[in-house]
Amino acid sequence: MAIASSLSAQAPPSSARAEADARQSRYQVGQMERVIEGAVEHGVTVIRDRFQQLMQMPADQLVTDNAHARGFRLEGYGVFFDVTVPTFELSSLVWSLRTLDQNDLGLQRAVTALEEHVKQQGDASLEQALKRLELQVGPVALSRVAAPAVAGARSAVGSAATTTADAAPQAPSSDPILADPNEAYRAEVIQAIKDAMLDHSSSLAIGAGEWLTIAARGNDDRPRLAPADSDARTRIIRLRGSDLAAFLARQITREDALQRIEVRLF
Repeated sequence: MAIASSLSAQAPPSSARAEADARQSRYQVGQMERVIEGAVEHGVTVIRDRFQQLMQMPADQLVTDNAHARGFRLEGYGVFFDVTVPTFELSSLVWSLRTLDQNDLGLQRAVTALEEHVKQQGDASLEQALKRLELQVGPVALSRVAAPAVAGARSAVGSAATTTADAAPQAPSSDPILADPNEAYRAEVIQAIKDAMLDHSSSLAIGAGEWLTIAARGNDDRPRLAPADSDARTRIIRLRGSDLAAFLARQITREDALQRIEVRLF
């Protein structure tokens, strides 16, 4: 009886090994979750730095959330990650600027006049107060490069009477982030995810006939006054295990591997 009890208390070696393998697999998936979150945050940082350099204004408040990733190993398919990408508020700034322009509120002209007055006064306290004001009305600075004045026409931000006689024309920026901030942001994040797939997924042990798939979608929570992203759909980013193995074995170049990563919309 004692021998039987002792044997029943011991798990079969195969069962113990399977549990250990499952635990290790969950650990590796968890590590990859953090890698993907870091990749998304890197994409956010790149776009934020581009905007800050372009606008010459702080951009820390443009992203109000963090990336979140959850991974699962699916039997017979591979490894799947669901990723929530934080909302980047640059699109709402561009939208706010255009709205002000359409309503002829003349905000840029008013702030410019205020800047000139403060400079004439030479009061350090007023200058600091103006700087704090500019941080609160950040979209004003955007107009200086996003919507330059055109000769003989109303300036991009101002009343109908404001023309190039009131302000010198500004050269438009060629950075595509101003033309389509949503697309620039998506492209940067997708590229960061692709790089993470190639550089940090070897420990997942994905089989040749399996897939490494990442579903990236934007955060549904957004300010009520911000415009809806009409193209906000889930991006399915996936790479076949055989292609990943070929890249890791240096049988194909990084450029070839990147081209084999599929990006689909759902």
